[in-house]
Amino acid sequence: MRKSRNRGPSAVTAGILALLVILPAIYYGFTKTNPFHNPMQIKAAFRTVSDIKKNSAVRVAGVNVGKVVGVEAVAGDKGGTGAIVTMEIEDRGLPLHEDLTMKVRPRIFLEGNWFVDISPGSPSAPLVEDGDMIPVQQTAAPVQFGQILEALQSDTREDLQVVLDEYGRALANGGAKGYRNSIQYWKSAFRDSAIVNEATLGLVEHDLSNYIKGADRFARGLDADPEALKSLITDLATTGQAFASEEQRLSDTIEELPKLLIVGQRALGSLNDAFPALRRLIVDLRPAVRSSGPALDATLPLIKQLRKFVSEPELKGLIDDLDPLIEPLVEVNEGGVPLQKELRLLSSCGNEVLVPWRNDTVPDQQFPASGKVFQEQVKWLPGIAAESRSFDANGQYVKSLANGAEYAYPLGGGQFLTSGAPIQGVNPPRKDQAPPLRKDVPCETQQRPDLRSQPGQPPTAKRVNFSHPDVIAAEKLAKVEAVEWLKDEVSSRKLGIKVSDDLLQPSQIPMLEKARPRR
Repeated sequence: MRKSRNRGPSAVTAGILALLVILPAIYYGFTKTNPFHNPMQIKAAFRTVSDIKKNSAVRVAGVNVGKVVGVEAVAGDKGGTGAIVTMEIEDRGLPLHEDLTMKVRPRIFLEGNWFVDISPGSPSAPLVEDGDMIPVQQTAAPVQFGQILEALQSDTREDLQVVLDEYGRALANGGAKGYRNSIQYWKSAFRDSAIVNEATLGLVEHDLSNYIKGADRFARGLDADPEALKSLITDLATTGQAFASEEQRLSDTIEELPKLLIVGQRALGSLNDAFPALRRLIVDLRPAVRSSGPALDATLPLIKQLRKFVSEPELKGLIDDLDPLIEPLVEVNEGGVPLQKELRLLSSCGNEVLVPWRNDTVPDQQFPASGKVFQEQVKWLPGIAAESRSFDANGQYVKSLANGAEYAYPLGGGQFLTSGAPIQGVNPPRKDQAPPLRKDVPCETQQRPDLRSQPGQPPTAKRVNFSHPDVIAAEKLAKVEAVEWLKDEVSSRKLGIKVSDDLLQPSQIPMLEKARPRR
């Protein structure tokens, strides 16, 4: 039997092997892609993608990790144009997390040659899967120079000039100094702001989303009434103008704010210091609170009896007993209305007129008041109460005699007023008519008594000449008659007192002569 010779692979096998080598080489030559490589593909939504095109680079930390394989324009909600960008990410650009951010950036300063810059996100977030869509809230595109020029129209430039001018004036008129002085408070302010921002994240899931939903309802409510919103803005402008008109007062108020904060901090510190005592008080009150339960239980029988007392059988009898009193009470209430009105007028008169008058002080330079009117009104009572407490059928035991009469003032009708010192004036002066009293208006609206007065001129005084012979003779005669009268009085009353010729002083004779009964 003849051996078969090994002639190698057949023509079919060789052809298939050649195709497997040639076709990938041709595909790579035309597409420049590896047909056996399978990179991760993700999509991202952009509001605007500038000049990003297919095959634009995708970078992570400045390293190319993929490319853009597709850009699909999408119409926006408000007439704008967005885009869905499809990207292929190589293994060296992984892992990517769901909280990643994407930005379209230019490779050169004067724009052009755009690429997508990816920030991979936080390691604690879930990983991005193949085919995931990155929402527009996590993407951003640069503002181009042309867009800046479009935004800065003539009116906008004028407004910007006004803003910069006013800002310069603010810095020139003490604002720069205030800005520099405020730097020392930035650390605590930024720290507290960071705490507030962290608090906005919420404590449980969906806190932030619920807040955004509430803000959306609030915004929709504002948008529901554009006219009211316009008036709100107008009122805000009016308020701003009012603040501007009171610039100096606002500045003074701001200067006082540090003092207020210092005082407030001290007050809060005092309040914080009081908390331990309050805690101890709460601890001491716990036994009383615990014992209130048995006390309430003890009052339950009383409450049950009271409920029975107001039950229908008992209450019906009580109503029957009170029924005869209802009609008279109604009459009393109706008839008391006029009386209450008069009492109100009387009380208001006392509060508005009488009480202010009694609390006033009489202005008198010659004899200054030592108290208010209600105090001066009763100062004479103790004097007359102690003047003479013992008396009989002949009168008081104590007699008052004036002495030292050196000045005489004619009163008319042959009578004179004598005084030891000259009268300095008449206050209050005599008035021809009383103050006006209007009967057509309530007392509470009457004019209050005016205690102010201008002292009048004193009456003309005549100096008594005690060295005149007639005065000396009259004094001697009066003294003799007075002694005789006193002797008669003493003997008639049987007082047992011996009256001598020098019992009376000359200065007492005029009053004694006046007191002696006429015969």
